[in-house]
Amino acid sequence: MKKYSHDAAGVFDRGRKQLEGFSFYYIEGNLLCVIVFGIILLHNHFNIDRQDKQVKYDKVLVAFILYFLTDCVWAAVVDGTLPSGLIILVAYLIYILMAATVYCWYEFVMAYIQAPSRSNRRRRHVVFLVFLISALALAVHFAAAPQTLINERLETLPLYNAYLTIVPDFIMIVIFFYTLRKRRTEENTTERKKLLFIAFFPMMVAVGGFIQSAYLPYSTIYCFTCLILMLVFYIDSIEKRISVDPLTGLNNRGQLTRYCGQRSNLFMEGRRTVVIMLDIDRFKSINDTYGHAEGDKALIIVSRALRRAVDQSNFPSFACRYGGDEFLLVIHPVEVKEADQLIGKIREEVDREEGPYPLSVSAGYDELLESYDTMQKCIVRADQKLYEDKERIKNISLSERKEYGETGE
Repeated sequence: MKKYSHDAAGVFDRGRKQLEGFSFYYIEGNLLCVIVFGIILLHNHFNIDRQDKQVKYDKVLVAFILYFLTDCVWAAVVDGTLPSGLIILVAYLIYILMAATVYCWYEFVMAYIQAPSRSNRRRRHVVFLVFLISALALAVHFAAAPQTLINERLETLPLYNAYLTIVPDFIMIVIFFYTLRKRRTEENTTERKKLLFIAFFPMMVAVGGFIQSAYLPYSTIYCFTCLILMLVFYIDSIEKRISVDPLTGLNNRGQLTRYCGQRSNLFMEGRRTVVIMLDIDRFKSINDTYGHAEGDKALIIVSRALRRAVDQSNFPSFACRYGGDEFLLVIHPVEVKEADQLIGKIREEVDREEGPYPLSVSAGYDELLESYDTMQKCIVRADQKLYEDKERIKNISLSERKEYGETGE
């Protein structure tokens, strides 16, 4: 492999002196990102929530840590702290780690949005094939003509930067178009917003990387945009642990308490406040007959139907899993009778779902009165009406069975 000569009128040495100050802050910025990512990784390691997306997120953290540590070595080579002969090896490692980081990000996004095709081997093999071809091409290029990739002052040339971005750009484009396509078929408004965010927000990192490589090579724009990206998703995961039921994706009981703690959430000018209680009919029988895994699926199906029905309504709503197979909604319609319409929509959405057993829900509701009432009293009244509805449904089922028995004799 060709050696670089550093005796051309002292140009190389003068360049290194100019870089000494830059490399110090460059390494300092990268190490800051490494420390923050390490703290997050350590925190996640002791967390009992080890869902697939959490595992994938941790892999992104590890890839980023390795990448930024290698980037620190790069800066140390460039400013003369480490031998210049390491530059080819370090440059190649940076490429490998960059591609690995973005691939780990691709797997995290697929897990985050629960893409049905996230275990599709063909798609993963296509992504890996692009990485393998470009990795082999870069290795051959370094062996044959390294001066076309990195000059004598150890500055990266456009051709190397093209290698560095080809796999990440390819994967980012795949993520971008996949999330936008999924967004077009997504009915839930919240999910649509999340998919739009996932499609466009990571572009900030790509823009930061382009600005740094093209105009400010010794700045820390790229590492800090990566840090912001990972912190946004980390904060999102923390908020979900605090406020979201992990099985159904609805708000949890704690979030209900926080919501009800603000009077402005409960009483809105020109609107009523209604509490709806729902539960799944014959839920114990589903667990006993089909197993608890199918019971969990029933909870997911009902929560999905509930979200779709709420999205179709035109009034503010709060929905949560209250406990077991019970769900609670706080809605703010103009008229109380709109609660009946919402419950009807929920039942329609549940009926649309297909499964190995019939699913239905019982529901009851009551209005929260502003003068003397409390949320706890209103929940008790709604719960009582829920059980009245369950008795009504049970009696209808019993009469239908009796009628069937009589006609079948």
